[in-house]
Amino acid sequence: MKAQTYFTPELFTFLRQLKRNNTREWFQRNKERYQTVVVEPALRFISDMAEPLAKLAPHLVADARPSRGSLFRIYRDTRFAADKTPYKTHVGLHFAHEAGKDAHAPLFYLHLEPGGSFAGGGVWHPDSAALTKIRTAIVADPARWKKARGKLELVGDSLSRPPKGFPCEHPFLEDLKRKDFVAITELSEEQLCGTQLLKQYSALCKSFTPLVEFTTKALGLKF
Repeated sequence: MKAQTYFTPELFTFLRQLKRNNTREWFQRNKERYQTVVVEPALRFISDMAEPLAKLAPHLVADARPSRGSLFRIYRDTRFAADKTPYKTHVGLHFAHEAGKDAHAPLFYLHLEPGGSFAGGGVWHPDSAALTKIRTAIVADPARWKKARGKLELVGDSLSRPPKGFPCEHPFLEDLKRKDFVAITELSEEQLCGTQLLKQYSALCKSFTPLVEFTTKALGLKF
């Protein structure tokens, strides 16, 4: 993979300023900056991820379109939110399964946020039917699940009690209680602004691949 820089410190400066000035007026004055320091490098990174992604998981997609692709919108959906600020103060890139319609499909993810950047992989907030399928797959083949999760530290929400219909005494009971099946690795701004980002992120995706493969197949999707 060719060593090159995608993101710069200006991206994090923009996000810090946006957090302090989260208004439509400020964003409109700085929209050209947003395009230059966020959108353009993000789309270039997404485009360059297509080749390594195809080798890891050919049914996951790197979509470099400026909208409705792998770059999440900066605009928040405030219709039912108590927080009415109009913009997200992070940048999200997702490489989701071709059969997925939203962020809840199996995916690799890259999150850029001052003081909170990370790479991730797995399934985030799957619906009830998908959760049941993943839990059923764990019960059906615990050895394969053990190999898939490996030494990954899973994050996200969990039930306080075992899910209904599943064994209360199971070697992976804590995983059966999970509502999210996601692993993450934190990233520094130096890494994200460095020339080895594509290589480093691809390596992290490779480490997440067994988890993504297990959850993808549990949902009856091609991997």
